[in-house]
Amino acid sequence: MTTQHLADQYFATWNEPDADRRAELIAATWAETSTFVDPSFETHGYDELNKLMGAAQQMFPGLSFVRVGEIDDHHIYRRWTWHLKAEGQEPVAGGTDIVRVDADGRITHLIGFHDFAPEH
Repeated sequence: MTTQHLADQYFATWNEPDADRRAELIAATWAETSTFVDPSFETHGYDELNKLMGAAQQMFPGLSFVRVGEIDDHHIYRRWTWHLKAEGQEPVAGGTDIVRVDADGRITHLIGFHDFAPEH
């Protein structure tokens, strides 16, 4: 899987409203024993990740995750920056993800950092 394809599928997965379709995208993009860690959440495996993505959509209705800028790619690591925003609006959150991939190019570990986030 190319780095660009991986990033495109990653963001499509976060934005997919249908849990069954999201599960298919997760299986195509993530390794079975993958982990996701950011300042707010930690997941292990497909089911937890799917639930997290569904919860994020409920927390931020009408908003989408979009990649911003270029993707950095070296060895088994990828890095991209994202915004959470509504079409035509300023972003409400943004961050940077460091991704580790397996030999097939699927995500094994993702560590996310929030560059800015809504005040609670």
